[in-house]
Amino acid sequence: PMIELRDRLRQFVAERDWDQFHSPKNLAMALSVEAAELVEHFQWLTEAESQRLAPAKLAEVRDEMADVLVYLVRLADKLDVDLLAAAAAKIEKNTLKYPADKVRGCMKKYSEY
Repeated sequence: PMIELRDRLRQFVAERDWDQFHSPKNLAMALSVEAAELVEHFQWLTEAESQRLAPAKLAEVRDEMADVLVYLVRLADKLDVDLLAAAAAKIEKNTLKYPADKVRGCMKKYSEY
């Protein structure tokens, strides 16, 4: 599925001649903007409200999540990063960094325990 998404995005971008604008720098910046737009939907909500979004709000959040994913996949494509492999490797690093028996129920940074 990730390869299919990458290929659909390549085609979408090629049809619009946008690849010239998709440098890693520009994609990282666009990703940051989209992530901020996602966060904006949750600003000022309580924890409970953030877990029970109205259907219209959830649709907006879903669109922002998609934008974040799209830019992340484009950035990974440009830098030849396998996102699924990178995520698996990061989970392994975090498993070592945050041993469950030491951090269960604790939100401290790994350097603080």
